[in-house]
Order: sequence, then C-alpha cells, then structure tokens
Amino acid sequence: MTKIAIFGVGLIGGSLALCFKGKPDFTVVGHSPNPNSVEKLLKRNVVDYATTDMAEAVDGADYIFLCVPVGNLEEYVQKLMKLPLKQGCIITDVGSTKASITESAAAHLKEGYFFIGGHPMAGSERHGVEAASSHLYENAFYVLTPARGTPQSEVDRLSSLLSLTKAQIVQVDAREHDDIVGAISHLPHIIAVALVNQVRGYNESNPLYQNLAAGGFRDITRIASSEPTIWRDILVNNRAVLLRLLKDWKEEIARFVQLIEQSDGEGIAEQFRIAGEFRNTLPERRKGVLTSLFDIYVDVPDHPGIIGAITSLLGNARINLSNIQIIESREDVPGILRLSFRNQEDADRASELLGKEYAVHV
Repeated sequence: MTKIAIFGVGLIGGSLALCFKGKPDFTVVGHSPNPNSVEKLLKRNVVDYATTDMAEAVDGADYIFLCVPVGNLEEYVQKLMKLPLKQGCIITDVGSTKASITESAAAHLKEGYFFIGGHPMAGSERHGVEAASSHLYENAFYVLTPARGTPQSEVDRLSSLLSLTKAQIVQVDAREHDDIVGAISHLPHIIAVALVNQVRGYNESNPLYQNLAAGGFRDITRIASSEPTIWRDILVNNRAVLLRLLKDWKEEIARFVQLIEQSDGEGIAEQFRIAGEFRNTLPERRKGVLTSLFDIYVDVPDHPGIIGAITSLLGNARINLSNIQIIESREDVPGILRLSFRNQEDADRASELLGKEYAVHV
C-alpha cells in the first residue's frame, strides 16, 4: 500500500488528493491543524482519512506533499525532520518559488529522505477544497526542482506518481524556475496591482474612473484581486529576482516615455508590432502559471428573458457555466454578455451551440 500525506488540502492539495484517491493500493491522508477542516475533508470525500496530528499523517508515508503557503514551507520541513519518517520518503511542495525551499530543505534533510521541489502551474479563479478537481492539472506543466544530490531514480519515482495528474512533468533548476516564473507571473501581478492602485487614486477625485473601468481594463487587471497574504509571501521570498525584473520594467516604461515625448509614432507602432508578434507565438490552449480564462462573448437583443434563454440552452446541453456578466461598457469588448467556463471544451461547445442563434465572439 502506497501512502500519500497531504498538508494543506485546499484547491491545489485537494486536486492532488482527488488525482490519487481511489487508485488501487493508494491511501491518501489529509492533514489540517483545524478540526473543522478535517471534518470538511471527510464529508467531501476528498481524502481517505484526515487528521490534526502531524505524526499520524506522516506515519509510514511514502510521499509527503506540502501544499501550505510559501512562507510556511521551511517551518514544515523542519517539523518533519523531527518525526520518524519512513526511509526513502519523498517530500515535495507546490510553492511558486523554488530556490529558497529547495536550498533550505537540502540543508535540513536527514539521510534516507529526499526533497524534490514542485510547482504545478495550474490554478482556478476559485479557492479552497470546494474548488478541487481531479482535472485541474490536465495539460498543465508540473515543474520539479530536485535538491542537490537527489538521485534521478527518486525524481523518476515522483514523476511516475504525478503522471496520474495528467500534467506534463518538467525538470528545471530551482533558480532558473524562479527567474522564469518571476517574469511571467510574479511581475505581472505587481504591475496589475500598481495599475489598479494608480486608477484608484485618480478615482478619489473623479468617480468616472471606476464607472468606466469595465471591459478590457477589468480583464487585464483581474490578477490584482489575488489573495494578499499568499502574494506577500511569494514576492518577499522571490525578492532578489523581482528587484532585477522591476529595474528591467522601469527601462521598458522609460522607452515608452521617450517615444511619447518625441511623438515617435513609428517607434510606438514598432513596439506594438514586436510585442504582438511574440505574443502570437505563445501557446493558446495549454494551462499556464496564470489562470486561463475560457470566455466567449455573445451579442444578444436587449429584451426580457434573454439571459434565461441562454442559460437554459447551456443547461439542457449539460454545459457548465462558471460565470455570466452583462457588459455595460462595450469598448474593446465584442459582445454584450461575457460567458465564462472552467475549461476550453465547455467554451467551444457553448460557442458552437449559441452560434446557431446568436452572434458569438471568442
């Protein structure tokens, strides 16, 4: 029997649990210091059993997944090293920064145990174990960053287990991971927050900023609504990388300042051209470190019952609708309704179905 212990059974940990639970010869144990959370896990049938006792959770465990906030990872590793773990046990995490925990674990790890950093690059607009899904990691990258001296056979063992998530496993150096994810995830979060706060400041003297900030502005800044405590820990943990990235960002902004000051229309157009050229080469239907939106826009006549008719069409076709928004400001937005789905398959089916009666834009 293979025992898997998961600490922090929320969206990420819960989705991992659902990928493993029910497989032959697997036992999945959830841990939370909160008795109410333990009861919730058992009621939702996410794990085989759950406990508030750390020693009980890891007793005989072959794999330990630390799905706790980045700021708590080192503390958990140190606590684990005080417990009688099973020889050959693999400890891994799911944090979005890897260098600090990988190096710390290597320093604290006792002989006979292995630490392999992990980062499943998938998420959801929802949070908590209620949002957990066994499909969360399908077609996503799952990055592994083994600590120094970790035998490749142990990395392969963890990779074999993670193949049950249907993610694509990628092995990367921890510092290289932090450089890349800092640029494609951490920096965009900072920029989104700064931009929203800039507009918020303008709005204090003119409420029209908030009233008109619909459509495209809301879309490009959606990650500014991310959970503050989680992002506090991530940014502080990856501060060296981010300070360098922010200096590079200042240079990019300075380039635009110069182009606009000089009324250099050709230079501005060139910046948009080269950015668009690169963006068009990015994968469209692969999950990434930033949560994807699977939206379609529908032009509909403005009369009573139209929203009910559309939701009924989708419901009768068993297409799960994640969110629906009536768009008041149409600038940069091609439809009056924005329909959001949790995966591309549902969005495609909805587009085909609704396209028979309405103008649909993707």
